[in-house]
Amino acid sequence: MKCNLASKCFLLLIVFHFQLFAQAQNKDWEPVSFEVVNQYKTFKTTKYAHVFSGSKHNIVRLTPELQGVTGVELPLNSYKNGTNTPLKLRLKEDAIVLIGTFKDKNNAEFLQLGTTDAAFLLFQNGVTITGLPSVDVYAVSYKKGTHVILPSAKGVYTILGVVKRKENLVAINAEQLDGRLWNPTFIVEGFSDDKPVFDIIGGENKPVIDEGMSGTEGIQGGFEGGRVVKVGNTYHMFPTERAGEIGVPYYYDRVKTKIGHWTSQDAIHWKRESTILQASGNYAVTEDDNPMNDRRAAIWSYMPVFNEKANKWYGYYLAYTVHKEIEPNHSFGRIWRCESTVEGKDGIGGPYKDMGIIMEPGLDSQPWEGRQGVASFFPYPVGENKYLGFYSGAYPFQSWADYPKKSGKGWFVALAESNSLEGPWHRLNKGVAPIKSIHPLFVENPIVSRLPNGLYIAIFDGGPDGWGHHLPNMMGYSLSKDGYNWTEAHYWPIETKVTQWWDIMRTPLCLIPEGNDVYTIVYNAIDLKKRFHPTGMVKLKLNRDVMEARLKELEKKK
Repeated sequence: MKCNLASKCFLLLIVFHFQLFAQAQNKDWEPVSFEVVNQYKTFKTTKYAHVFSGSKHNIVRLTPELQGVTGVELPLNSYKNGTNTPLKLRLKEDAIVLIGTFKDKNNAEFLQLGTTDAAFLLFQNGVTITGLPSVDVYAVSYKKGTHVILPSAKGVYTILGVVKRKENLVAINAEQLDGRLWNPTFIVEGFSDDKPVFDIIGGENKPVIDEGMSGTEGIQGGFEGGRVVKVGNTYHMFPTERAGEIGVPYYYDRVKTKIGHWTSQDAIHWKRESTILQASGNYAVTEDDNPMNDRRAAIWSYMPVFNEKANKWYGYYLAYTVHKEIEPNHSFGRIWRCESTVEGKDGIGGPYKDMGIIMEPGLDSQPWEGRQGVASFFPYPVGENKYLGFYSGAYPFQSWADYPKKSGKGWFVALAESNSLEGPWHRLNKGVAPIKSIHPLFVENPIVSRLPNGLYIAIFDGGPDGWGHHLPNMMGYSLSKDGYNWTEAHYWPIETKVTQWWDIMRTPLCLIPEGNDVYTIVYNAIDLKKRFHPTGMVKLKLNRDVMEARLKELEKKK
């Protein structure tokens, strides 16, 4: 777009003398003080920043040179349809405005710039914004004063920063990924227009259980999933221990598993008490769900729940058939129930006895449950004699014609119902469709509790940004007024307050109230530099005003 001198936009057609092969790179930019005349909000250009008002699109990758500069939230929809009020900035000194454009020339919704438009292409593929094409970042020079930015612009772009002018600019290809790989967009607590229900207040800056600590002997692959509950002043954790075997490659860590019982007085220092369950580790001999196979080859996702009526702890856990060659090697999951032989809450350490299978692949199964079958289970009360339970499936079949080997990708949850914790449990609506209101592609291992105003909250693994999956890579939560209908997920960027020691975030094990609206989360995560998957801890603070506002919103929707 050419500068309109009559409009007094003061856009300078500067001549950039640059050397593409210069050894010097762009150093950190110095910010310029500015005011947004037409009241658009600003944001810090960082990972997770939401770049448009009224939108969930957020930054998931950016070139380091842009980190920490101040951008402007433009209203996405009005820029799309051309009804926007052009952005007006008051600059305190001569400056460069860093303008991000989206690389899709065939879509008229996106603004396209060129170097003939007084815009220097500074960072090719400089930013990744969820759900949108790759972002090229242009430097456009303005003099001190008040300016309408790109007054004749048509289409969506983003303002990523306002910085001091430099004499020599070095163009680079930052090679950030196309944001359309992240589909859909997602809401990050503290970065979106929505006020956060929880503030992250801190936690441990390193794992609380890591390789070599007491109790980890014989556990080759660390931890994944399970639950932590607090009885009196003692935390009780029942993780899946990816035991494997010494001298056997890491893939066996996922097969030869145990359910351990650990205790702590502070959720930081842990002691291993006992083994609750032990998997066989035997591989399947057929490709299908066949009783010839050992259906307890791997054991995962132990969920202790106290039954007030029976005055006992019940344990719900997942047992898999395991195939050595077919992905996923965990297949045809079945949910077992066990119960403590010791009455009362002090009986949480067991011993436990198996009471049988409560959910399994069968005539009510649907293709979306996939090759993994019933891949997790968590029950919760919704009335005097009514219980719901989240159950899950993964690696879906498009239809039963794909059974038993041709599976796709997706990690889904749905609800089962029962009149008691003992069962029988029935797939709600015969399991015809999974719940996609939380996230349409990935929800894993949800654990349900209640907030002080009665809202149900489900915390869950939000999915990795790794192994070829472009997912939030954060723990998430969803809210419900009735336990049946669940809101869109919000995600916790805990690395903003805790030193990030992990590459891939995995599963939250609890949301424990500690008083004064403080909550404890114990979680599992993965450091890709090592085989052992450690356990961490973080503290959150509940915002009661926001919690009440969310309840009112849900009541209006009823």
